[in-house]
Amino acid sequence: MSAGIAALPVDLRDAIIRAVRQFSNFNTDNDPHGEHDCAVVVVPGYRIIWKIDYYPNDDGCADLDPTDPATTRRVITIMLAEEY
Repeated sequence: MSAGIAALPVDLRDAIIRAVRQFSNFNTDNDPHGEHDCAVVVVPGYRIIWKIDYYPNDDGCADLDPTDPATTRRVITIMLAEEY
């Protein structure tokens, strides 16, 4: 969660997190590679960007398989569009 999101009132942060969790409107325009790892959602008055990044669970150069939680750690960033 970015500093901009963290500074918002709790009820608004909750609405933003809910909107990110419920987002399913992926299409060829906003998800051309079919990865479902980022999007923009609008919560009244705010454009919110969210992005999931994938990192190996170990610090080595293990093969990264985003579908395998045993080898991959997922980190989501949620920010105000103006913070991008």
